[in-house]
Amino acid sequence: MIDLKLLRENPDLVRESQRIRGEDPELVDRLLAADTRRRESISVADNLRAEQKGFGKKIGQASKEERPALLEEAKVLSDRVKLAESEQKASVAEVDELQMQLGNVVQGAPAGGEDDYIVLEHVGEPKKFDFEPKDHLELGQSLGLIDMDRGAKVSGSRFYFLTGYGALLQLGMLQLAAQKATAAGFQMMIPPVLVRPETMAGTGFLGSHSDEIYYLQEDDLYLVGTSEVALAGYHSDEIIDLSDGPKRYSGWSSCFRREAGSYGKDTRGILRVHQFDKIEMFSYCKPEDADAEHQKLLDMEREMLAAVDVPYRIIDVAGGDLGSSAARKFDTEAWVPTQETYRELTSTSNCTTFQARRLKTRYRDENGKAQICATLNGTLATTRWLVAILENHQQADGSVVVPEALRPFVGRDVLEPVKKK
Repeated sequence: MIDLKLLRENPDLVRESQRIRGEDPELVDRLLAADTRRRESISVADNLRAEQKGFGKKIGQASKEERPALLEEAKVLSDRVKLAESEQKASVAEVDELQMQLGNVVQGAPAGGEDDYIVLEHVGEPKKFDFEPKDHLELGQSLGLIDMDRGAKVSGSRFYFLTGYGALLQLGMLQLAAQKATAAGFQMMIPPVLVRPETMAGTGFLGSHSDEIYYLQEDDLYLVGTSEVALAGYHSDEIIDLSDGPKRYSGWSSCFRREAGSYGKDTRGILRVHQFDKIEMFSYCKPEDADAEHQKLLDMEREMLAAVDVPYRIIDVAGGDLGSSAARKFDTEAWVPTQETYRELTSTSNCTTFQARRLKTRYRDENGKAQICATLNGTLATTRWLVAILENHQQADGSVVVPEALRPFVGRDVLEPVKKK
């Protein structure tokens, strides 16, 4: 959630952020009005409680004759206190509800929606083949790497098996990412994939896209769509030590997304599926260090993409396509030859203090005062990468060259088509 102090001092900034996101700027005024009512109700209740406390002393000092009348007055005052406290509770709840509806304040992102991104950089040239390239599913099936039919038989549409070298290719990619993250000072974590509602809400995922999340009603638990959720909750209600710089984690987990609203879109192969594996970087830092940390996460993604040798571009995501918790987000998109376009492989978001304020994660400044942390996240490798790796490294005979960095994990330099039995 955003800082109410910022809202009071610079409401125009927050209104403009809402406009950039394509959301209602009037929500800012509703929240400001609710905040005014909240502060007034707190003042009234505090004053009445103080009056009640003083009146109690007066009763204690009163004579026997004076006491009955004073007790009647005390009862009336007690009712006033109860009413004031009820109004205070309601006004606090109203502010909390409105504050949870307001997205993070956008920082530097372009205005507009999904198609209004700005391309910041191209890395590598799109692959051009002197033969008709196959798409990742055709390659995956002919090489014995992907089995969609049995995935659907076992679990339904958009599920799959990674088989043989397909499984080794993914495990190798994730292991390489884990090694790079560890070498860069990220503590490796295998977090829970089921989280409580307060953790999911704290990261900002229970807003407009909550229909994409799997919910286990009997257990009141959510399946995560990214280990960002569990890693953000790891230090909830804590004061952490940032005196030596950012605290960095990398989470390896299976992730689950319902993909609601995407019927008929990218349903072929493993580009948009319900379950996938991912390594996610997550950082806690002081707010003034967040921009530099954001660049570090982006540089980590660059390094990993260079290791698998696929052409890609970096985009500055527009405000209307940001999640509610992100103030700014950079995506990397790899060239997919058979689609003749770029498709997202990674995202890295600067969430400033938005998540940590909800989750009550703080640090102590140089004066020993508790302050809200900034949080950031970024993808380092995920199942979807196999799409770009297979298509960009295919050869005319239907084989696929394994990127050199992955060969020690896969055990092969080239993946050959398997003979049908």
